[in-house]
Amino acid sequence: MIDDAPEQQLELLKQEINQHNYRYYVLDDPTVPDAEYDRLMQRLKTLELAHPEWVTADSPTQRVGATPLSAFAEVAHEIPMLSLDNAFSEQDMLDFERRIKERLGSDAAIDYACEPKLDGIAVSLLYRQGLLERGATRGDGRRGEDITQNLRTIPSVPLKLMGSGWPELLEVRGEVYMPKQGFGELNRRAAAVDEKQFVNPRNAAAGSLRQLDSKITANRPLELCCYSAGLVKGGQLPDNHIAVLKKLNAWGFRINEQMASVSGVQACIQYYGGLQDKRDTLPYEIDGVVFKVNELALQRRLGFVSRAPRWAIAYKFPAQEELTQLLDVEFQVGRTGAVTPVARLEPVFVGGVTVSNATLHNMDEVERLGVCIGDTVIIRRAGDVIPQVVSVVLERRPQNAAKIKLPLNCPVCDSEITRDEGEAVARCSGGLYCAAQRKEAIKHFASRKAMDIEGLGDKLVELLVDKQLIKTAADLYKLQWQQISGLERMGEKSARNLMQALEKSKSTQLSHFIYALGIREVGEATALNLANYFGSLEALAAAEEPELLEVDDVGPIVAKHLATFFHQPHNKEVLDGLIKAGISWPEPKVRDSKSMPLQGMTFVLTGTLESMTREEAKSRLQLLGAKVSGSVSVKTTMLVAGTKAGSKLTKAEKLGVDVMDEERLLRQLNEWEAAAAN
Repeated sequence: MIDDAPEQQLELLKQEINQHNYRYYVLDDPTVPDAEYDRLMQRLKTLELAHPEWVTADSPTQRVGATPLSAFAEVAHEIPMLSLDNAFSEQDMLDFERRIKERLGSDAAIDYACEPKLDGIAVSLLYRQGLLERGATRGDGRRGEDITQNLRTIPSVPLKLMGSGWPELLEVRGEVYMPKQGFGELNRRAAAVDEKQFVNPRNAAAGSLRQLDSKITANRPLELCCYSAGLVKGGQLPDNHIAVLKKLNAWGFRINEQMASVSGVQACIQYYGGLQDKRDTLPYEIDGVVFKVNELALQRRLGFVSRAPRWAIAYKFPAQEELTQLLDVEFQVGRTGAVTPVARLEPVFVGGVTVSNATLHNMDEVERLGVCIGDTVIIRRAGDVIPQVVSVVLERRPQNAAKIKLPLNCPVCDSEITRDEGEAVARCSGGLYCAAQRKEAIKHFASRKAMDIEGLGDKLVELLVDKQLIKTAADLYKLQWQQISGLERMGEKSARNLMQALEKSKSTQLSHFIYALGIREVGEATALNLANYFGSLEALAAAEEPELLEVDDVGPIVAKHLATFFHQPHNKEVLDGLIKAGISWPEPKVRDSKSMPLQGMTFVLTGTLESMTREEAKSRLQLLGAKVSGSVSVKTTMLVAGTKAGSKLTKAEKLGVDVMDEERLLRQLNEWEAAAAN
């Protein structure tokens, strides 16, 4: 390629990249690593930058970049995109075939094309001379919206058809959907920056396609799977549906790997049952199976009714959404203390099972839904996912509907329930005592950076709790080796080793002990600052919020958590038990400027970090003496900007605050930590 003229190089690069895109996004069979693909793309971009007159609409570099639209233009479909009739039972399928045979006047076996019914958005793609000219939504079937700009951003939508022999004008119809994994990642990213999350993959796909700014669509993990051809001029397609799809696949389109051809309605029913069994294992959402008469000549003979073809039907899976009444709300406490509202429902059959409970997630979700006890609600159950309340039917609200209120005290241990301002999740404050949190609290207490009890792993903690040998962390120090040695997979030697580890853990540091208590938002660095400031557990336990706020790295939220924790009678009882067991520590060492090189500096973290969580980065900075703030101001020393950094980065640049990326942060952290250790 190096010896070729620049224009030839460019064309060869486009062909090679399009081939790699086809293998990656359509065949799921890449032949080069990502690094090599990136090098090819960079070479193409460099050539196009040097020769902008050679840039064409079908170039892989041109998927994104157009200016945002003010509105979508209307598109008239030359051949209507009709809907399908539905089947909900085997009898419906038997009736479907009976009607076909009656209309054909023949009892001969019918061959059917079987395809999963993807839960996405139907679109039309128009290709002229093999180049993508226009993309549109289904709309009402006769008129849709021009979303060409957005469809171009989807990697599995070919900008130029592959191979040869395609018609001069070809309309391809397909479903744009969001795979389950991509949907989960999209919602996790939204949650990380406090943005609204999508309800389901179909909702996410629809919202992504209707963005006026195609750059937003380009950042959404969308895929296209084609299911038929529409308008065809200046060429011919094969004479049966399966062959048409295979031809489209050869021209660059993804088709569904579960597609099959069967003979007779009983085989259709068997296919339906098999796909339903594997439904939850598929990487995308489906809501049924589409069956089509395979022979196109028979399709033409069968024709259409007013809104649907006679030769196709959608056999739907059991409904995943249903109406029912919310009878009451109970609050459950999770292993980490999160208090979750659970809806008690009038039992209803949905998603193949009878559902009587559904999650409401948290009080923010309760407020967003505007749901009350007594309301008629829509619930959704998809596969093994916990049923959830989707929305409220307000016109059916009874006069005696009651507002849902967060309880003041934990329903398990009666400790105070706290909910930080701006936080969705409410939590029980009885971490050391609450039975619902017992296992997690003890696991944390025994962890390496806390009390470092060697040999006390997660499974052993769970076994000790399940056998009711321990209820709190203080009970660990009351264990006898005979009790432990009698447990499954625990011999005499292992039991004695654990007893020695428990004894050894009694000699610790005050900062480690404070961290081991599992107080919310109190990490290693904050625990160290508290130990250095107060010097004793008694002084810390007696401190009120104003005094706690004097400690470096302790803000109003952390101060509230500390005060609440030490004021709980249950927690005081466990603390007394731990001290009586013999846990002790020397006076904290005062850390000097050498071991705290970032003392007096203020950092702000924004965006997503790849090599660590933001919480881990915060902890490492705090251990070096830095203050980590949640907002940028003139007092900010440094902004750490990960990917998808937003308004904080803009503000930092406006204020002239120094900005470092993740690579620089890692390099600097290693240098600072090495200096602090010497």
